[in-house]
Amino acid sequence: MNRIPGTIDDHEAAIGQTIRRWRIEAGLSQAEAADRAGLSRSAVQGLERGTGSRLASLLSVLRAIGRDDAVDALLVDDGPTPIELLAAQRRAERDRSDAPRVPRGRA
Repeated sequence: MNRIPGTIDDHEAAIGQTIRRWRIEAGLSQAEAADRAGLSRSAVQGLERGTGSRLASLLSVLRAIGRDDAVDALLVDDGPTPIELLAAQRRAERDRSDAPRVPRGRA
């Protein structure tokens, strides 16, 4: 089930608007943000419009405008790795299958 309402295009546009607002709050023009991010001005424009951007561009602009904290929730945390989660799931399935079975009607 999709827990985030709206289309991908809607999300890209909303993220672009947020990036634009943060850039302006940082007191930077598109050209200045692009220069700091090592990108072209058109790349920043595209990102702010929510069109044709790469993840690397997004991360570069966030860093350039001082908002790289915006991706903290996406970064790896100190919790279990995906492999550890899979191993735990398999152990739980194995433990359930090893449990003694009680015939129906005789419980």
